[in-house]
Amino acid sequence: MPQDIPIAHQVKYLIKKEIQLEWRSKYALNGVLLYVVSTVFVCFMSFVTMPDITWNALFWIIMLFASINAIAKSFLQESKGRQLYLYTLVSPEALILAKTLYNMVLMTGLTLIALLFYSIVFEAPKGVDFPMYFVAVLLGSMSFASIFTMVSAIASKAGNGGMLMAILSFPVIIPVLIVLIKLAKNAIDGLDRSVSLDEIGLLIVINIMVMATSLILFPYLWKD
Repeated sequence: MPQDIPIAHQVKYLIKKEIQLEWRSKYALNGVLLYVVSTVFVCFMSFVTMPDITWNALFWIIMLFASINAIAKSFLQESKGRQLYLYTLVSPEALILAKTLYNMVLMTGLTLIALLFYSIVFEAPKGVDFPMYFVAVLLGSMSFASIFTMVSAIASKAGNGGMLMAILSFPVIIPVLIVLIKLAKNAIDGLDRSVSLDEIGLLIVINIMVMATSLILFPYLWKD
């Protein structure tokens, strides 16, 4: 029974399962990378050069839609049979925690790759505080992963899940995106790091609240 196995071990093996499934079917990951590369290239053909504020906003908008494509499969592509099988093996808390942690790592990697390619195509702004921008990338990836994983779990229980996921997520993700763009802009402007503490604290609180909400609500969804 799931209750007889420590939740840490359940999370460990679920994350291992996610990695193995991703490695066997690389089309999802490759599709997201292709989307990012093609979008950046189209933007380059359209803009060529752009002000720093546009450079920052455009990058996060690209990553917003890339994260939807990358994380939507968390629950939407799980078959009913596999869900029933997992229901007999693991606890719902372990499942939602494992998927969220895996998506956080996945989104961090994708965002760093996208940032590298984006900075090559569009020259990075001069004077940018790269360590602080990395903090923004880390917090942004975690925020996208936690929110979209929770919404994917909700949308999977309804028909037309892809459309429902977009509808449910945008009212939540837009305020996060605004805070994230402001934090990244502070790094680009080279402002003192203490100026960004409010945005960092707010993003951390949002991630904690989303994780807590997921752990509370998902067991009820899982029983359905």
